Amino acid sequence: MANHVNITSTGIKKVLRLYNEKQALAEYIWNGFDAKADTIRIDYTHNELGTLESLKVSDNGYGINFAYLKDKFNPFYESEKAMEQRIHLHKSTMHGKNGVGRLTFFTFAHHAEWNTTYEEQGVYKNGSIQVAIGGLNNYESALLNEDVKSGTTGTTVSFSNIQLSKEAVELSIIPYLQAEFCWFLELNKNRGFSIVINGKPLIYQDNIIDYEEGLVFRYPDSNTVFKVKFIQWKESLHKELSKNYFINHKGQEVYKDYTTLNKKADEYYHSVFIESEFFNEFDFSSSDHDAQVKLYSRTKSSSEYKYLIKKVNELLRMKRKPFLKEFSNKLIEKYELEGVLPKFEAEEQMKRQDLVETLKVIYEIQPKLFSGLSIDQKKAFVRLIHVLLNSADRGQLFQVIEGIVEMEAEEKEELMSFLAI
Repeated sequence: MANHVNITSTGIKKVLRLYNEKQALAEYIWNGFDAKADTIRIDYTHNELGTLESLKVSDNGYGINFAYLKDKFNPFYESEKAMEQRIHLHKSTMHGKNGVGRLTFFTFAHHAEWNTTYEEQGVYKNGSIQVAIGGLNNYESALLNEDVKSGTTGTTVSFSNIQLSKEAVELSIIPYLQAEFCWFLELNKNRGFSIVINGKPLIYQDNIIDYEEGLVFRYPDSNTVFKVKFIQWKESLHKELSKNYFINHKGQEVYKDYTTLNKKADEYYHSVFIESEFFNEFDFSSSDHDAQVKLYSRTKSSSEYKYLIKKVNELLRMKRKPFLKEFSNKLIEKYELEGVLPKFEAEEQMKRQDLVETLKVIYEIQPKLFSGLSIDQKKAFVRLIHVLLNSADRGQLFQVIEGIVEMEAEEKEELMSFLAI
């Protein structure tokens, strides 16, 4: 049966123009996890020249119900899944882009076919959906078997006329998938989630710089225990960024939110996984006012939660210190190569050292101040600091920094202590 989407094929490509083959393949994987799959399999073959001859993405999710095909293949249909995505911004479910992700295959192939088995009212059904690159606004669907005896659900997407090489898969796509899914696989490691490529599990451990688990924070007044795992990643987590993940006693994520270091602009990519029975009936949506009404409920205003966040922030600051010290040294080396630092006479080396140490301290407190600057802006910023350091009132430097960026109490104390004001 032919079906038409109310937008041209060219229009769909225009909307999806920012997708590349790596992001597109990731969308097919996310679609599988969104369908409650715990295993995604990617299988491909190639010819002697290294060009891919076949490529399939399979999942053991709940399949695509033919009663809702319009929801799944019209990329601009306001579906239940699209609405749930907005509701679950603080959960890792509903990650893939409904409809849109399924049509991104045009970035690496000419044709896609979905073979899916789903359950409907206790009966398992199997069907096929096909879309071609020349008609992204049309899909062909056929119900192949209305009484499948296997009793298992899932979907396999097969691509044909593939414009990818074995080298691209191994050197570009797989590393991208490692960075895209490392946090998600770690979050669901105890639940057995996996991505398997040509029979081998996707290994993401090479993306880990620092890994510490077994940390326990215990709130003394109620003896509430929080088990914490910290990971620092080598590569960016793409759109996921750095977050705290709150997990109940069953190992299920109930909420996630950005860490306090997420927007420090210092390439310190990290994830914090926090597990506790305290989150079993936690109300993350309550405001402070609501919490006062619900005196005995578990909310962000509870003493246990405030204690936890304080301890997590202390952990992050401690973990981040060595990273920032290393990068502050690299910053000075870069500034010297770029000619950003002023020239000092032999008798002015103490002033030079004072400037260098001050730049390092400021970077370690607020890396954001040093990001996105042109060479001229860097020179102006450094010379301003140099002038203020050698003025009668070094405290002016603190006032300037405080006026540019918002600092936490600990950061203010650290800068004031260094400047001896």
